[in-house]
Amino acid sequence: MTLTGCNDSFLEKYPVTSLTEENAFQSYDNFKAFMWPCYEMFSNTNIATSTTAIGRNSHYLGDVYAGYLEQRGASSQNKYAFQTVTNATSGNGWNFSSFIRRINIMLSHVDDSNMTEEEKNHWKSVGYFFHSFWYMELIDRFGDVPWVDTPLDDTSEEAYGSRMPRLEVADKVLDRLLWAESNIGNTAIYEKKDGSNTINQNCVRAAISRFTLREGTWRKYHELGSYDRYFTECKRVSKLLMQDYPSLYTGTDGQPGAGYGEMWTTDDLSTVPGIILYQQWLETIKPGHSCYYEHTSSHDIEMHQGTVDLYLCKDGKTISNSELYAGDKDIYSTFRNRDPRMYHTIMPPYKVVDGKGDYTTWSYTSDPADREYIDIMGPNESCSNPGMGMKRLPGQNWSVSLVRRVPNLQGGAQYTIEGKKYGPHAYVACRSGYYVWKNWDNWEENYNNAQVNTADKPIFKIEEILLNYAEAMYETGAFDQNVAEETINKLRTRAGVEKMTVANIDENFDPKRGKYYPKNNTTGILVDPVLWEIRRERIIELMGEGFGFYDVRRWRMAPWFVNMQQKGMWISKNELSSLTLLNETTGTSDGANGSMTEGYIYLFNDPIKEGKGWLEKYYLYQVPLEEIALNPNLTQNPGWDKE
Repeated sequence: MTLTGCNDSFLEKYPVTSLTEENAFQSYDNFKAFMWPCYEMFSNTNIATSTTAIGRNSHYLGDVYAGYLEQRGASSQNKYAFQTVTNATSGNGWNFSSFIRRINIMLSHVDDSNMTEEEKNHWKSVGYFFHSFWYMELIDRFGDVPWVDTPLDDTSEEAYGSRMPRLEVADKVLDRLLWAESNIGNTAIYEKKDGSNTINQNCVRAAISRFTLREGTWRKYHELGSYDRYFTECKRVSKLLMQDYPSLYTGTDGQPGAGYGEMWTTDDLSTVPGIILYQQWLETIKPGHSCYYEHTSSHDIEMHQGTVDLYLCKDGKTISNSELYAGDKDIYSTFRNRDPRMYHTIMPPYKVVDGKGDYTTWSYTSDPADREYIDIMGPNESCSNPGMGMKRLPGQNWSVSLVRRVPNLQGGAQYTIEGKKYGPHAYVACRSGYYVWKNWDNWEENYNNAQVNTADKPIFKIEEILLNYAEAMYETGAFDQNVAEETINKLRTRAGVEKMTVANIDENFDPKRGKYYPKNNTTGILVDPVLWEIRRERIIELMGEGFGFYDVRRWRMAPWFVNMQQKGMWISKNELSSLTLLNETTGTSDGANGSMTEGYIYLFNDPIKEGKGWLEKYYLYQVPLEEIALNPNLTQNPGWDKE
């Protein structure tokens, strides 16, 4: 997928050369060339799992909105927690004119082409896949949406139609995906025609797995009914994919959880087990810049203590019940004996000494505690496996300047290492103490030019499918130890975490488990203990990949996650400079002159104590006001019609 983006000018003015609609869609290659730009859909930032943008506009953003992660800035409160979502005059993801128009133009010419019947069915299937993938986003955002399956212009009566009910649109999407699954060309044959890493039957099945779980649970927890078919299809296609992709990538570094971490830091995912479709980056054609960005002062994505507390200990138990849990009153203790996926998501703590005083070389301190996580992750020395993994400590910025200490607190006080005083670095800094480094590695070329990174990024992978299957099996009353072994325990074994034993999960397994909020219920209901563990596994395994805002909304758990007060690590006051401690009684900062001597770092006020918090209307996005002005047949989503 090293292709140029959709050319909207071409779409609006088509045709613009001597080619006409009568002669442009004849051969197989005509259709292939016309559909290439639709692969840019996977990079479109309206879709929260997009793999192209960086920092706050990347795949992290969906998890920021969900309340799993936050942005470093002191004024970067979650807009849903503090009710600062602004009116959508235009945009907001309401788009039927680019991808949808291109797909519909192609589909309108398939039957008149010179292709064989099998080839026609193949391109119909590819078109149905992309049409459905975009509609998955439209449905998730707006619920009821117009159904557009023919090319439209300003004179088309359908362009001024009303919104079709969600249940009807979703059923149409599922029908199209099922047709595509049955009619897309044989992968072995059509990979030679279309090229490798293109849409095939397993990509269609992965989309079905994602969509049916999302829509089935939305219908169930939003009390819309008619969800049984969706869970049935999710289980069916997920099981087929699990059979086709039986192995997980275990990585090359030998670290606990290496395969999990290296999924985002590997130069070539084409041979990695479990990858169904991926975003390819090539330095000479289409380079990326996510690794570079995370080595700079611009990267502002971090985790707060509430999400850190979701990570299990290595014995598979929660921090409330595990004997391995060392507490959170010391940052080294917080990370100790935890699920290694935590280390691959948040940069672990350490201290080192400058080597030659040139900020590029280093040596260990005299305190063995300072190297605990350097030894776990592997020391930052030469890149012995170029193109693979290489998430190492200590950290360096893009110009290989050393980060002497992590956490590197923006607003922290001076600190001492081996008798020398230092101030915090401006780069690779955070406020909470938990710096997110999912795309970080030590082999990609980083200098003062972002566009040089080449690590591929997954779009569809078997890990998500395992989690989809586990959840769908629970929702249909079929989750048991055998299913846990097929799904969650495969993920835990790779991560180095003790397996789930379903029989041991009772009301006391996690006394701090989350709540969901049925309509008109503001107090919430505790999630079933087993279901909570299935959802926890999903949150941890897919952390930072953009699934969060889809998930907390379909589960109707958004208030539990979004309204949680975000706070940083536990620290003594004398280690702070401009940062302050959190007064948990008031839900505000203790202030520079407060009486507290230690506590959690203050990040943002408590939204509930501020009289704010998640609103029911946020479950669906606002239909842009300009669209309603242009088309009086459009209606607004509940709650937004009062804006």
